[in-house]
Amino acid sequence: MSSELARRAMTEHVPLHPLPAAVETLLSDLQAPPRLVAHLRAVHDVARQLTDWVARHHPAATFDREAVLYGAATHDVGKVLHPNELSGPGSAHEPAGHELLRARGVDERLARFARTHASWTAPDITLDDLLVSLADKVWKAKRVPELEQLVTARLAAAAGQEAWEVFMALDDELDRIAEGADRRLAFQASYPVGS
Repeated sequence: MSSELARRAMTEHVPLHPLPAAVETLLSDLQAPPRLVAHLRAVHDVARQLTDWVARHHPAATFDREAVLYGAATHDVGKVLHPNELSGPGSAHEPAGHELLRARGVDERLARFARTHASWTAPDITLDDLLVSLADKVWKAKRVPELEQLVTARLAAAAGQEAWEVFMALDDELDRIAEGADRRLAFQASYPVGS
């Protein structure tokens, strides 16, 4: 039953991009709970929107779009091992997800987001990490000024623009993305946490 619902969360015809095929296979192999699959699909869709916007408006910004999209699609995979964190607080899924991905042969370049998506102030955080973190917040219309300022600073530095100019445009884009939050939240809530 759970795998059937998880498959439906991957394929249901809703205005969300599908997960990468490799991620669908991974989540199926792990028997990921349907709610987790729905969440990962929603965050992945927002990451696509963000990376499209950055590529269009800040072409000088260097980031690995494939890694960001994979990271958004797998950032919470550790919740397979810590299902209580699907409906409650907790951070045990972060290192567990990273270890799980690495044990399955996923390259560090792609696996790291499982452990970095909630720690955007660490010294070695890249724009890629920040974009996954931002997608994981704005998918539900949550705005985090500190995170947005970090993204703004990276984009402004790459473009040689004033931070306020970049922030104004980013703010407009995040508002636009946030308008779809109710639809994404309803999609996620339509799937059970467990089987």
